[in-house]
Amino acid sequence: MKKFGLFILGGIAAIVLLSHVGPMIGLAISLAILYFAFKKFMKTDSTVGKVIWAIIGVLALTASASNVPAILGLVAAYILYVVIKNWKKEKHQVVTESSDPFTNFEKQWAELNKH
Repeated sequence: MKKFGLFILGGIAAIVLLSHVGPMIGLAISLAILYFAFKKFMKTDSTVGKVIWAIIGVLALTASASNVPAILGLVAAYILYVVIKNWKKEKHQVVTESSDPFTNFEKQWAELNKH
């Protein structure tokens, strides 16, 4: 039943991620422009250059802030990552059945004597 739930959650996350690819690309482009404008703003010495790069940076910051659906896409990508990670996780259960009734007693006695 756990695998079915993971499958449904992963499917929903994949659909949300695919529907928000456009805003995520827009967010990446606007953040790249913002980074470039900040670097140029810090390097330039002229006042006019600083004003121009500041205006470009503010416009890029506004474009980045308007891409709120991209945040939903990022959350969906993270949920999909967690689902895939949990899907691949295997349960390691060691079941040792022995016909000797004293096997578990001896193991527990050895653990008690360690401490």
